[in-house]
Order: sequence, then C-alpha cells, then structure tokens
Amino acid sequence: MSGTITSQAGVVTFDYATWSALFPDLATNTSDAQAALYFDQAGDYLNNTPLSPVQNLTKRARLLNLLTAHIAQLMLPVSAGGNGAGTVGRVASASEGSTSIGLDMGSQSVSAAWFMQTQYGAMFWQATAYLRQMRFVPGRSPRPRIWP
Repeated sequence: MSGTITSQAGVVTFDYATWSALFPDLATNTSDAQAALYFDQAGDYLNNTPLSPVQNLTKRARLLNLLTAHIAQLMLPVSAGGNGAGTVGRVASASEGSTSIGLDMGSQSVSAAWFMQTQYGAMFWQATAYLRQMRFVPGRSPRPRIWP
C-alpha cells in the first residue's frame, strides 16, 4: 500500500519508505522530513480526514503520494532534477538574438495549469477528474408554491 492508515480511522499517514520506492528519482534529493512536510501540504489539496471525498484509503494514499511527488518536483532545484525556479509551460515562441522565450500553458483552466507542471500533477489531475464533476444527490422534490 502506498501509505499507512493511522489509528485515527479514515486518515492516511505518510510512509517515506513506500514513497521513496514509488518515486526514487525524487527521494534521492528529498529527505524524509522534507517529504513528510510535502505530504502535509498535499493535504491542503486533497482532504485527508474522514470527511474526504475519497473514502477509499488505499486510493487516497496513492493520490496523496502523487501530490507529494508533484510538490517535491516543484520544490527541487533544477540542478537536482526539479522544477524549482525553472520554466513552466510549453514553448510558444523563441528567438535567438538576445535570447528570449515565450511560454504558454495552453487552453486549460487555471487550476489545471498548476497540476500540469509535472507528470505527477498531471496524473493526479486525471485520476481526480470525477471529483470535479457535479454530484446529484437525489432527495424529495420541493413543494411547488402557488401564489394567489
């Protein structure tokens, strides 16, 4: 499993050994303490409480680990294989004299753009598409009001 379920029911805790096995390229340059902080930060994007929209703890652990990898990739310096202070987006235009480059995120929402900066974020975005859809909760129809 890609996380550990704590004694508090419905919560996934960070397991560095599992995370580093899943993302060895990131674990090389990310300490246990850093990764644990990134996991906590991942909880800001995906609720990690019993009230989470992802009730399956195994699935939630996978998603939180992807988010942790995404954040780690963003925070790592470029020299360590990360995106830190690097360019974001696809090259839309480039010139050689005086060296300039124009970047574009394409036609996507602002929310999606942040996730599309890394392969891990893109995988998380795709895996959670069902959470961004309207949910219909059937219930009793309201009684029509008839005005005099």
